Amino acid sequence: MNPKQLKVFLAVARTKSFAEAAALVHMSQPAVSLSIKNLEDSLGGRLFTRTTRTTHLTPEGEALMPIAKSLLASWADAEHELHQRFTLNMGKIALAAMPSFAASLLPQSLLKYRQKHANIKVEVHDVLADTVVELVRSGQMEIGISFAPENTQDLNFQTLFNDRFIAVVPNNSPLRDVDELTWAQLLEYDFITLQRPSSVRSMIEEALFKESIELQVTFDAHQLATIGRMVAEGLGVAVVPALCERQMKEQGAICLPIKAPIIARNVGIITKAKTPLSIAAEAMVETLIETFANDKTK
Repeated sequence: MNPKQLKVFLAVARTKSFAEAAALVHMSQPAVSLSIKNLEDSLGGRLFTRTTRTTHLTPEGEALMPIAKSLLASWADAEHELHQRFTLNMGKIALAAMPSFAASLLPQSLLKYRQKHANIKVEVHDVLADTVVELVRSGQMEIGISFAPENTQDLNFQTLFNDRFIAVVPNNSPLRDVDELTWAQLLEYDFITLQRPSSVRSMIEEALFKESIELQVTFDAHQLATIGRMVAEGLGVAVVPALCERQMKEQGAICLPIKAPIIARNVGIITKAKTPLSIAAEAMVETLIETFANDKTK
């Protein structure tokens, strides 16, 4: 039983004539007769009784009528929905992004995407960088935006830009006028950083460990916005990804470049390898790439 057979069946049932049904569905009368015979064979019994003058539904044919209408309506709805999805007139994508990106650069990409595809719903999950990777790997998210993962097994990574870490100091700090700030100068002050587990904190600790620089943390917090405000209030200094610069300045802090060891890491799009993206997700990836095409550093 297939949609074409059901359409022919309904045409015969409505017109009570194989000849009129043939004209209605743009088929020859023998083709209509064959379609009904094949449908009856597949179902196991007769759907019509025919006389020289008219055609009538059998009880089984009467029972099939509402079922056929319902099935064809569902089929039409399915075709319409899939067409809408393929033409980006409907759909939904789930995207995970580390908070530093989600709170700073992601909105501009979302705006561009929204302008092109207003009917696509986008779910944004701002989670820790390592969690972004796991959500994509597990299939819970189609797209992730984070630092390049150390383990790329089962994943694809597409670089958007290289993010160099910067120093954050209070507005009244003597360090604000230093041309080339060093770690030694920075660590003379109380240091504020993110709580573990945090990829930002891990990168700072690893870079300083390689240079045999001891890091003593005075305060740690869960959110970068909190760190920015703590620095602005004079509680200490911090080092954060450059993509947080605007956020830090909004909190009232000063941002400065810092000399070796320079901490920098690629930020990009993470997707699951060998797993095709939905049309809506593909469009999001294209939008992200377009947004950062001419700006590979932050």
